[in-house]
Amino acid sequence: MQRSFIAKNPSVLIFLACLALFTLIVTVLSEGLGVGMISTSFVKTLGKTLCLCLIAVAMDLIWGFTGILSLGHFAFFGLGGYMIGMWLMYERTRLIVVESLSQAEIPPTSSEVVDAIGNQIFGVVGSSEFPLIWAFADSLFLQLLLVVLVPGLLALVFGWLAFRSRVTGVYLSILTQAMTLALALYLFQNDSGLRGNNGLSGLQNLPGVEASQDVVSLWFLWASALALGLGYLLAAWVVSGKFGSVIRGIRDNEARVRFLGYSVETYKLMIFTLTACIAAIAGALYYPQAGIINPAEIAPIASIYLAVWVAIGGRGRLYGAVIGAAFVSLLSTWFTGGQAPDIPLGFYTIKWVDWWLVLLGLSFVAVTLFAPKGMGGLVDLWTQARAPNRHGADLGPDDGALREQEASK
Repeated sequence: MQRSFIAKNPSVLIFLACLALFTLIVTVLSEGLGVGMISTSFVKTLGKTLCLCLIAVAMDLIWGFTGILSLGHFAFFGLGGYMIGMWLMYERTRLIVVESLSQAEIPPTSSEVVDAIGNQIFGVVGSSEFPLIWAFADSLFLQLLLVVLVPGLLALVFGWLAFRSRVTGVYLSILTQAMTLALALYLFQNDSGLRGNNGLSGLQNLPGVEASQDVVSLWFLWASALALGLGYLLAAWVVSGKFGSVIRGIRDNEARVRFLGYSVETYKLMIFTLTACIAAIAGALYYPQAGIINPAEIAPIASIYLAVWVAIGGRGRLYGAVIGAAFVSLLSTWFTGGQAPDIPLGFYTIKWVDWWLVLLGLSFVAVTLFAPKGMGGLVDLWTQARAPNRHGADLGPDDGALREQEASK
């Protein structure tokens, strides 16, 4: 009898249960709807961490399971943030402008309202006209579609050009990094249509919502947890079937998979586009909690950090990617937020704000050399330490062959 997906992958159910329990505990302890033991700022930090865990799952799919070290997935993450940020900023500004102009003696025309909105948004870069890319900024539904369509289309075009040329290995990593750098440099320009270095701000304010930030932060926490749960479930489903076997084969021996008749380029393109869309959804949930997005968020170094998270957590294990992203993200917040105590050595004082990146780099090197399975390997050690109950099982070629003798070993 064929077993169900959950029966074949019990770790998925365990992960979803842990995620639901975590979300419930944070809600109960929050300031918004709970007893107030967890501050709103920390709820936002936890919500953003869940988003980083989601993009880490996407990175594990493309790198850990397919063997493609992409150093450009934070570009898709940032694009998702920009797409939803355009609507948030437009709608919030529109409400402010409409309320302000409503006090005028002569009611404003629709064109005057649009001009006033454009002046408020783009006045910082010396303009008042809406660029073409803001054509759908007044529609939440269309901007939500663009959250997936824009990064997905970019990944599809880039992947098609790269994979059809059979670029692999470090050369492909360099190409993805070059794509990210080119996008970041373009967005830094004031005429990019996205306010250049100023980026989009005030994203934490949901237009037309009267709820306080205490409650809004919980809404985003729930949405981030739901997205992570669905993303993890999708990723586990992808890697558990025939598709997963093929991409693992591509990772281990691409030439052999091609020789067996599989279209390697098609599989690569599909997984590259899928993970880009997942990364974009994570970004669309992350930046409203951060409150601001600018081109510096898309810098290539961010994608390198992402690879470090997955490596530390243990690539090739979805739960490892989540563990690595959550651990490093929260630890980074602690060290760079000034909460970690300085260490005086007499001749020098170690300030973790300055030394955190050095510690992160050393951790990456140490994991690569001494613990290639990462933190996820600890789960493997725990599961292997539990001896299965093998008594009475058919362990030999014939019924009853050395059953008890084998079971005692």
